[in-house]
Amino acid sequence: MPEQHRPEICDYEGSTYRTDFWEGQGREYEDRVERIAIRRLLPPTGERLLELGAGFGRLTPLFSGYKQVVLLDYSRSQLEFARQHYGDEGFLYVAADIYRMPFAPGLFDGATMVRVLHHMQDPLAALSGIREAMRQGGVFLLEFANKQNLKAIARWALRRQDWNPFTPEPVEFVKLNYDFHPRYVRETLIRAGFKPGRTLTVSHFRLDLLKRIIPTGVLVALDSMAQLTGDLWQLSPSVFVRSEAVGEDSPAPKGAFWRCPACGSFDLEEGEDRLICADCGAQWGKHSGIYDFKEPLAEG
Repeated sequence: MPEQHRPEICDYEGSTYRTDFWEGQGREYEDRVERIAIRRLLPPTGERLLELGAGFGRLTPLFSGYKQVVLLDYSRSQLEFARQHYGDEGFLYVAADIYRMPFAPGLFDGATMVRVLHHMQDPLAALSGIREAMRQGGVFLLEFANKQNLKAIARWALRRQDWNPFTPEPVEFVKLNYDFHPRYVRETLIRAGFKPGRTLTVSHFRLDLLKRIIPTGVLVALDSMAQLTGDLWQLSPSVFVRSEAVGEDSPAPKGAFWRCPACGSFDLEEGEDRLICADCGAQWGKHSGIYDFKEPLAEG
C-alpha cells in the first residue's frame, strides 16, 4: 500500500496498557466473559492460528490446542512481554501493521481479532488482508465494539449524544476509536471474503455499579446465558462473530510462509538478525525473538 494511502495506526508501543487497563483494574468480569465466548466459537485445535492484536498475550493460553500460534501486534514492547511468559516453542512473535501483513496467502486455518477492530480506520482493508492470509474454510473469530448498545441507545434517546446508534456507519468517539453497527460489520465481513455465522453478545453488565454490588461469578454466569441470544439481537457493548473464509485462496508457492510487505515477494532469505527480500532488497529486522515488519531496516 503506498505510504500516502496507508490508514493511521493506533500504536501501543511502550504503553502501560497491561497494568493500567487490565491487571488489578476491576476487569475480571470482562476478561472471563470474553474467554467464554472464545471457547464457544473457536475450534479448540488446529494447525496454525493468527492472533491479531495479541498485545501482551492475555488470551494466548486459550489457543494452546493449535500446533503454532503467531502473535501479531504493532507494539514490540507488548510482544516482548508475551514472549517472556510463553517462550518460543509453538509460538512466533511478529511486529507488523495489520494493513500490510508479512504472510503468504492461505497460511492460517484459524484467526482471532479481539478488542482490535475498534482501532481500524479502514475495516474493509484490514479484514480483506486477514482473509488473504487464511485458507478456505478457516475460522475467523472477530470481536467488535457495538454502536447499537443499550447505553448508547439510552443516551441518544435522552439527547445526551448526537450520533444515532441505529444508523449503519461507524462512529469515531475518540481519535482512532470506533464503534460499529452489527449490520455494517457483517456486510464488511462478506465483502472481505468471509461468511458470517454464529454471533454472541458479550459484557451485558459492563457497569461499574453492577460490578461493585454483584459478585463477579454471578455476573459471569448471567452473561454466559445472555450471550446465547446473540443471533437474535445485538444490544451489548461487545459482540463476537464467528466467520468462515470462503472463495478461492490467492496463489502462493508451496511451503511459503513470509511475504515481503514492500513488494509482495515470497522470496525472503532469513539471516541471523534479519529477513532479506531477494526481489526488492528490503531488510526486515529480527531481534529479541521478534520478527519486525513495521518498517524496513535502513540501508547500510
